[in-house]
Amino acid sequence: MPASKKSGRKSIKTANKTASRSRTKALASITTTIAPWLCVRGSARAVDFYKSAFGVQELFRMGDGDSVVARLSIDGAEFWLSDESPEHHNYSPESLGGITVRIILTVADPDAVFTRAIQAGAKEVYPVGEEHDWRIGRVVDPFGHHWEIGRPLS
Repeated sequence: MPASKKSGRKSIKTANKTASRSRTKALASITTTIAPWLCVRGSARAVDFYKSAFGVQELFRMGDGDSVVARLSIDGAEFWLSDESPEHHNYSPESLGGITVRIILTVADPDAVFTRAIQAGAKEVYPVGEEHDWRIGRVVDPFGHHWEIGRPLS
């Protein structure tokens, strides 16, 4: 067999090994996380509210107008949101008449974040206080999601 064909085979094998190592390294660098995906009515308005209430950063946004899909971060804690889509069994708390999950937002200064959320349009469910070794309060955002904002005392 001519030398060029042999070296061509070696190149393919080497390239495959290199690609395999790259995929393995990429997979090893993925950290397991869990992030809620909030379904709302008026997702673009929700992004604006969360920016105002919690100082979120937009990491990803798809769509224009009132309906968007967004990946958001509060100091590195990520969550997603989009408009509800009943055809996919995704309902907002407004459609359900309640919630199926509460969100616990752990922050250094729950009093300040709680106040900021109220000023942005959230409603107080219960004020910040101390219970169960936490400084914690609870708000409901304009889209029906409940946020417990607190920190452990010890």
